[in-house]
Amino acid sequence: MSDAPRMVAHGGNLHEAAQRFGIPWETWIDLSTGINPHGYPVPPVPASAWRRLPEDGDGFAACAARYYGAPDAQHVLPVAGSQAAIRALPALLPPARVAIAPLTYGEYAPAFAQAGHTAVPFDIDAALLPADVTHAVVVNPNNPTATLVGRDTLLRWHAQLAARGGTLIVDEAFADAFAPARAASLANDVDRAGLVVLRSPGKFFGLAGARCGFALAQPALLAGLRARLGAWTVSGPARHAVTHAFEDTGWQTAMRAQLAAEGARLAALLKAHGFTPHATPLYSWIADARAAQWQEALAARAVWTRRFDTPASLRFGLPASEDEWQRFEIALAQAAKELGR
Repeated sequence: MSDAPRMVAHGGNLHEAAQRFGIPWETWIDLSTGINPHGYPVPPVPASAWRRLPEDGDGFAACAARYYGAPDAQHVLPVAGSQAAIRALPALLPPARVAIAPLTYGEYAPAFAQAGHTAVPFDIDAALLPADVTHAVVVNPNNPTATLVGRDTLLRWHAQLAARGGTLIVDEAFADAFAPARAASLANDVDRAGLVVLRSPGKFFGLAGARCGFALAQPALLAGLRARLGAWTVSGPARHAVTHAFEDTGWQTAMRAQLAAEGARLAALLKAHGFTPHATPLYSWIADARAAQWQEALAARAVWTRRFDTPASLRFGLPASEDEWQRFEIALAQAAKELGR
């Protein structure tokens, strides 16, 4: 039996969809990721960012600490996307039973299993942790169901786990899009033992290709994570792009307002077609027994969505332009007619 980590299916696999349905890649509307289609306008990258090795003394961690509201730079570790931390963190924790929602970001369960942990399903909507777990993972807001757990509940869960010598990992990859951005975040609380917060500028800022993320925790745990990940985890060009994005508060404020409006528009459109959407500013999720048929019908019209099997459901990201909105509305209406909605 191989110990190699299994590959997890993700959205954004547009080339696969184009090949499968025989529709040219450039004609698709990709709603499968939940990444902001209006990405941050990164200024030109200086030549030094390409030529020099990234340096820890460049103030990048301090910039992230200010943006996220972490205690200081010592509590922030830049990583090659939060995915890198997700794969490495479980090996730093004593093997135990870990609570993970059955439908959440799919990389956590295999990462913990590979490190010798036992995943225990729990219902994040119930606001109760299983009594026999030592660690827990909470994606907040949850991807894909959009459930948002409040700070008081998260801190209560952390206290319960810390009393057992355990750890709470809170993945806040989609938290930036909310206004105020820090309302439900635990970034300011990561000086507490047994608490890890993961952040990703890829979603809100539309910088997923930069492969940059941050682990926020006590310095001792971050030192262990740094040792596992090695040097130069975030490239110079990525540091340049993310630093400018973090410091541009005007763009952030305007974009949060824009995404709030577009997220509401998406939810209203789905509701008009008989769905019950669960929404964030960046995506909506619907549970429907015919999710597979809906995905196929929309894909036949060059609209790609993210499908989940248990429960049968779809996640829709935001169209990138008014033209895409109009095309999506037409495709949705045509699919509804085809499926007898």
